[in-house]
Amino acid sequence: MNNVINVGVLGLGTVGSGVVHILKEHYKKIALDTGYEVKVKTVVVRDLEKERDVCIDGIAVTSHADEVLNDSNIDIVVEVMGGIEEAKQHIVKALRNKKHVVTANKDLMAVYGAELLQLANDNDCDLCYEASVAGGIPVLRGLTDGLASDQIEKIMGIVNGTTNYMLTKMSQNGWSYEEALQEAQKLGFAESDPTADVDGLDAARKVAILANLGFSMNVSLDDVQVRGIRKVEKEDLQMAEKLGFTMKLIGKAEKQGPAIHLSVEPTLLPSQHPLSNVNNEFNAVYVHGQAVGEVMFYGPGAGKLPTGSAVVSDIISIVKNMNQVPKNKSALKEPVPYELQGDEEVVSKYFLRISLRDEPGMLRKITECFVNYSVSLKEVIQLPLNRELAEVVVVTHRTSKYQFERVLEAIEAVASEINSYYIIEEEKQYV
Repeated sequence: MNNVINVGVLGLGTVGSGVVHILKEHYKKIALDTGYEVKVKTVVVRDLEKERDVCIDGIAVTSHADEVLNDSNIDIVVEVMGGIEEAKQHIVKALRNKKHVVTANKDLMAVYGAELLQLANDNDCDLCYEASVAGGIPVLRGLTDGLASDQIEKIMGIVNGTTNYMLTKMSQNGWSYEEALQEAQKLGFAESDPTADVDGLDAARKVAILANLGFSMNVSLDDVQVRGIRKVEKEDLQMAEKLGFTMKLIGKAEKQGPAIHLSVEPTLLPSQHPLSNVNNEFNAVYVHGQAVGEVMFYGPGAGKLPTGSAVVSDIISIVKNMNQVPKNKSALKEPVPYELQGDEEVVSKYFLRISLRDEPGMLRKITECFVNYSVSLKEVIQLPLNRELAEVVVVTHRTSKYQFERVLEAIEAVASEINSYYIIEEEKQYV
């Protein structure tokens, strides 16, 4: 076989090592599938002296990205170095040099995705980014290929393995938030600075990418309303379980006509919901289409080999299409105009846990806060006294986000402490 495709890899960390390993290990299978020998020609690293946990025999190693970007013999550039601005500069240069690009960089694609896809289109190149969302789960390809004929109405899922691991352990083991975070860091699921994970920022970037693909829009990261899990207490999960719910950090993109709602927040799911049983570091994305109904993508959301597998799948897709119109060019179209739903239009049920002074009439005052804003109560549970405070759990019927926030303001005005509040996903029959 004389046809050779040379790959340059920017970054040899966890994901980059996985890419190199898979391309070497599955060399013969890839050649049979594509009709080409796909070889890693050069890798770019920051530290030339660092020991690597992957075999790089026969591969040139450099600390200069231009040795990949300016090499006319390299056909595909894989960007797995992370960060935004430097990675963007390298991808721009690769595309202008007529090289196809594969990236696993969710931060970059959430911010500059539309711009880079247009540049790829202008240069007759592919830019693929399957690994940027949910690691080894082929959800982006599922949206663009498998569900191409359908009208997607809703995408929701667990797209951050760190927080899912933490919530699983808090629920199943009774751990505190701090205990769960410490264990996640010990196992390598959470960074020393966990901000992006626990504050929902990582999931928000993935929601933006999913919304853009699923709805053919060009949404901004700023369009995603974000609330993380820092304030979640084990008592919340225990009470939710008693009421038949499981808490997950859910990223959601929902479309009603031209209006969309994008969010990341802790959500109570009915215990029979398929996402309720996605535990530990696993990810899952639940998609609702007009024709197909409901489909779920499930699997490992991160890691050396799962994410590396997604990157290599993109490489194979590019190689198979080498002599065809690039996918980006054929798929690129004018973004669908959209508007964001107002708080009056976003309707949910809510769970609310309140501490209040153990005084006569306090529960009546709390109830009046709901009545005054026409929020109907489904359930009110008074818990045993704690520190001379009474604790009340309230579950509402469906109400708008605007009305619920007015209720929260009213409750705070009567000198009560709001411990926590969460939306409740709609209850229905799940097979």
